[in-house]
Amino acid sequence: METDELAAWLRLLLMPGIGNETARRLLTSFGLPQAVFAQSQASLQQTVTPAQVRALQQPPDTLAPQLDACVQWLAGATDLAQRALITLGDPRYPAGLLAMADPPLLLFALGRLDLWQAGSTQHIAIVGSRNPTPQGEANARQFGQACTRAGLTVVSGLALGVDSAAHHGALEGAAPGLLATVAVVGTGLDRVYPKRNLALAHQIAQHGLLLSEYPLGTPPLPSNFPKRNRLIAGLAQGTLVVEAALQSGSLITARLASEQGKEVFAIPGSIHAPQARGCHALIKQGAKLVENIQDVLDELHISNTPNLIATTADTTCTNGQNGAEHPLLAALGFEPVGLDALVARTGISAALLQVQLLELELDHQVARMPGGLFQRISRG
Repeated sequence: METDELAAWLRLLLMPGIGNETARRLLTSFGLPQAVFAQSQASLQQTVTPAQVRALQQPPDTLAPQLDACVQWLAGATDLAQRALITLGDPRYPAGLLAMADPPLLLFALGRLDLWQAGSTQHIAIVGSRNPTPQGEANARQFGQACTRAGLTVVSGLALGVDSAAHHGALEGAAPGLLATVAVVGTGLDRVYPKRNLALAHQIAQHGLLLSEYPLGTPPLPSNFPKRNRLIAGLAQGTLVVEAALQSGSLITARLASEQGKEVFAIPGSIHAPQARGCHALIKQGAKLVENIQDVLDELHISNTPNLIATTADTTCTNGQNGAEHPLLAALGFEPVGLDALVARTGISAALLQVQLLELELDHQVARMPGGLFQRISRG
């Protein structure tokens, strides 16, 4: 993209009082942004309000620094971490977003654009709690891995908890030549939020794609994240909610997916776990109850792949026994439980239980939770 064209797109994006809907109306009426800004006041008044006409006459103060930042950012591209600004008219612009009521004017993209442009895979969104149970986090990672093994690209939001686990699993399961995962973020792409996910973001840039509708330098404003959820839903053919409270951004994503005519999936959990209540609400409303990856593939009409036999077994959420298991695991069940309850169930002293629980924790079969609770983890 030439600098003049880039400047015109950025000017339209940064204009105060000119949102996506008005910008699209202008583009429909006059063509490319350069043509929009070449119009007379009389011509513009036929499409937008007088206040918007006045705004369009004067470039915003933020345009020059944003243009410089974009030029420098684009120059930093590498073969394994490509960079681009994808406009509404770009053939790389995802069709799923074009079908939405409010598609972004621009998408900032960082990562494997070569694999993205191939467009050979279906996408599944995996979302959920930022504070999942250990089992919920394990489920997200296992399903992320299983989805990419089955040829799907995993879409999520780079948040802590379920999002991060899903991205990690997708990266672990992806075959060469497959776009492993897409992270839709609520900041400019020159920032990583949360900072704890900096290394994960670098991995995604090399094997997947990071997308943002926000200009470079945009901080992690709270209002940005619910808005970006519509892109997560729009990019995917279906949305899987792993764990979510009743008041959760994940439920926003699920609702948006449903409104767009997309499939919604939910993994059930304990009736006592707050993180499961959102999933249970979705199932009551008609979401597909998911126990393994085959449930997702059947609903999306994806036939079996060579890796799917192992994949399906790895992501069964019933936590069935695989051979001999430690007898304490049966006493734990699959819900968080305290030490006193385990003493009552087993008749084993608290001191000996502590030793056995530590052994199971070191073997990644049990997780220690806040409040002195322990939870069994399915290792898949």
